[in-house]
Amino acid sequence: MADLKINLACWAYDRTRALMDGSVKPEGIELTYHNLFPAVTFERLLRNKEFEVSELGLTFYIGTLDLPEPPFIALPIFPLRFFRHSAIFINTNKGIKSPKDLIGKSVGEFFFFGHDAGLWAKGILAEHYGVPTDSVTYQVGGVDHPTAECTWLPFKPPASHKIAHVGNRLLGDMLETGEIDALYSAITPPSMLRGSKNIARLFPEYEVEERGYYKKTGIFPIMHTLVMRRDVYKANPWVAKSIYDAFQKSKMNAWGMYKAGDAVMHGLFMLPWFTHHRDEVRETLGEDTYPYGLEANRKVLDTFCAYHHAHGLSKKRYQPEELFVPELISAA
Repeated sequence: MADLKINLACWAYDRTRALMDGSVKPEGIELTYHNLFPAVTFERLLRNKEFEVSELGLTFYIGTLDLPEPPFIALPIFPLRFFRHSAIFINTNKGIKSPKDLIGKSVGEFFFFGHDAGLWAKGILAEHYGVPTDSVTYQVGGVDHPTAECTWLPFKPPASHKIAHVGNRLLGDMLETGEIDALYSAITPPSMLRGSKNIARLFPEYEVEERGYYKKTGIFPIMHTLVMRRDVYKANPWVAKSIYDAFQKSKMNAWGMYKAGDAVMHGLFMLPWFTHHRDEVRETLGEDTYPYGLEANRKVLDTFCAYHHAHGLSKKRYQPEELFVPELISAA
């Protein structure tokens, strides 16, 4: 019997590269890998359900669960994780010296209110630094290029927060000129990359802050998960385990490369102290820095669900078990 044809949309991550180049193949599946930037993938998936399996921002996915007929179901695979203390930028002329100085300020948010990076930034600021999410006013839009309002989102901005779209203006420029006081963004403002003195990170020593956050909470924030269309899952439930196993193998292939001899590592990467950084990360996060499965990620997922509901993005407070295909709830 011929393999089932599946279109997978995902970016070209190191942990998925073996799937992209075909050196790892999911059993029983003829996989076509669409290497797309996440923002492109998300819109195409949510507008047209274009792919059978796809990377999707966790905030989008949880939002779809509130729909009368949720179109997707997730696998406990997490292609992208990111500490987000580094995603909080400030105008240096606005007297913002500590997180609580953000209260009452005008804050830009990349893309839309509820983006994964912004959700984590707002949640961490509220829970650990005393900055309630509704204590600032929000300006949403593009950082380095204009973005239209996202009419394809599976949720609406909460009425409890003051939120406006900036239209064709750029949040990066607005931060530099002081039109907004701060910015939550997965993208570094271009003027900061050019050396502007008007923009800095709220946490200058953000790596120290992020390491302290991990030591305190054990959370390495998840940004994206992997989803299947429910019609595909219902017709072929075995696909979930096949895809999960292939993603695990692809990830471990990549990690095996990281653990290769130092001479190999310095030939592959243009980073002179990569070996030292790799060893530091292993010491802090353990042998599997990108764990898949529910149990290894229960706390981070539970925290994300709590933030998502608290920020007015989901009608109910979901539990981690409600997010994933039942066959993979106990997957390790």
